Amino acid sequence: MDKMWAGRFAKALDALADDFNSSIHFDCKMYKQDIKGSMAHAAMLGATGIISNEESEKIISTLGEILADIECGKLEFDMSSEDIHMFVEAELTKRIGDTGKRLHTARSRNDQVALDIRMYLRDEAAEIQGSLHKLIEAIKNKASENVYTIMPGYTHLQRGQPISFAHHLLAYAMMFMRDCTRISDAVARMNYSPLGSCALAGTTYATDRRMVASALGFDGVTVNSIDGVSDRDFCVELMSAMSLIMTHLSRFSEEIILWASWEFKFIELDDSFTTGSSIMPQKKNPDIAELVRGKTGRVYGDLMALLTTLKGLPLAYNKDMQEDKEAVFDSIETVKKCLEVFTPMLEGIKPLKDNMYRAAEGGFINATDLADYLVKKGLPFRSAYKTVGTIVGYAINANETLLSIPIEKYKEFSDLFCEDLYKEISLETCVEKRISEGGTGFEQIKKQIEYVEDFLNND
Repeated sequence: MDKMWAGRFAKALDALADDFNSSIHFDCKMYKQDIKGSMAHAAMLGATGIISNEESEKIISTLGEILADIECGKLEFDMSSEDIHMFVEAELTKRIGDTGKRLHTARSRNDQVALDIRMYLRDEAAEIQGSLHKLIEAIKNKASENVYTIMPGYTHLQRGQPISFAHHLLAYAMMFMRDCTRISDAVARMNYSPLGSCALAGTTYATDRRMVASALGFDGVTVNSIDGVSDRDFCVELMSAMSLIMTHLSRFSEEIILWASWEFKFIELDDSFTTGSSIMPQKKNPDIAELVRGKTGRVYGDLMALLTTLKGLPLAYNKDMQEDKEAVFDSIETVKKCLEVFTPMLEGIKPLKDNMYRAAEGGFINATDLADYLVKKGLPFRSAYKTVGTIVGYAINANETLLSIPIEKYKEFSDLFCEDLYKEISLETCVEKRISEGGTGFEQIKKQIEYVEDFLNND
């Protein structure tokens, strides 16, 4: 296929260089956005009189036919084309001759690709937000079933205080809700049309950039034409949001892997989201969670690759910027696949409530509540803290728990202890009385679930 820019050159591009230069094998993903952007551009050219209305209408109708042919499989991409833009334009010209050549008036591939990728990422961002909503819904449902399920809460991976399992799950809901709003913020800054910036300096034609922007659902146009073609901040910002989604999925995966181990045995994973061993018949491996955790590094790498590509580029457009697409496409696709498999895996998790409760009974995780008991009796907190530390030391040596130590022994440590201490340090009481906003108290958990429901209904 002849290159659109071949007139300047006496020799054809070397075959290896041509293949190295080509991007159609990955930017063909943007065919729909490229064609819709071209249709809007053609409509503007006709409306402003830059081309005739008849030519504009012919271009638009033929582009619609090309789009339909691609989507039904009638038209396949020509991988000898340099990129998706050249493929569409060549196919248009093939069908309607010189009229098709008028489409590129007052436009460059530089602003065309900048438009396409914004539109593509805007569409993909909406799809990922939908997947996040499904995951948040699954977390909320699992939390609603486990408000009164008690487990140990950890710091430093050491048992700290008793909490509701729902409380732990809802912490992840908050993370993924922030991810949703983070994507919305990124899209808001992305949603300005660069089309009309041309190669870098604008055009001599009296175009109507805002007409095109409005037709394509943008909030406005980029203000500076150099920035319009050279900006890829929106890619970096969205990929940063993708990296944080993977951070949250990876942390959640890590805990699922721990909880499913024999050492914890807090949950049972559904068989359909686990695998076995080729040599150890007893194994039930959390491979899906492990793969999600592993793919996190891949998304981080995509982000770092683009940041590194951009860091030394002079204005305006440089061919290096072709490297934005594979990185951002891979980041998006990886997150989509991880969310797609993670949500049903979570839905299939069976909490082993008795095991969680027994774990919460050990480790003296009601020690803070025992200290609070003494504070309520009038002892300064630091003195109460020291007294309870001494009691814990005794219990460890005597193989006792704070609930199994008899009251007579407690009184040896302080006269402030009475029989009511056992109710005060029961696991149920320890959880229920955490009444501060956002805490693990049962009523607070219900409010957090309502908060998540409101988000899902209004986001």
